[in-house]
Amino acid sequence: MLRTLKDLFDSFAAPAPLDAAATEHQLQLATAVLLVEVMRADPDIGDAERAAAMTALRGKFALTDDEIKRLIELATTTAREAYDYQRFTALINQAFDAERKAHIIELMWQVAYADGHLHAHESHVMRKVADLLYIPHADYITAKLRARDAAAPV
Repeated sequence: MLRTLKDLFDSFAAPAPLDAAATEHQLQLATAVLLVEVMRADPDIGDAERAAAMTALRGKFALTDDEIKRLIELATTTAREAYDYQRFTALINQAFDAERKAHIIELMWQVAYADGHLHAHESHVMRKVADLLYIPHADYITAKLRARDAAAPV
């Protein structure tokens, strides 16, 4: 199993062409890294944010709970070692249309709002990633409002 995770990580940095399954794994990792980066932007990472990231990945990809846990672990390691978001957003830009990219931003907002508090660093990460994904400002705000409204107590 660890070999599989290492292969996934190594394939993410490899310049060689990838098959469809490897590309899907890279997209899953790229999406998970962005969600983890929102969590890491908050100095107090809580269970609510982790649960929101797991829910987001479950809704975005057809993965089991065990696969999601392993993906978040790999994404956390990858995020710690990454020096920028470009390699993750470039992959997403190549594979996803504008609607799917806006959905990723909404998922990131859901993680940011999961603990009931939006930290300034979370907002900064969101704006930076949205710019790298070429999300129009109106779509960025719409995603933010939808996530905020969904997180608001009823």
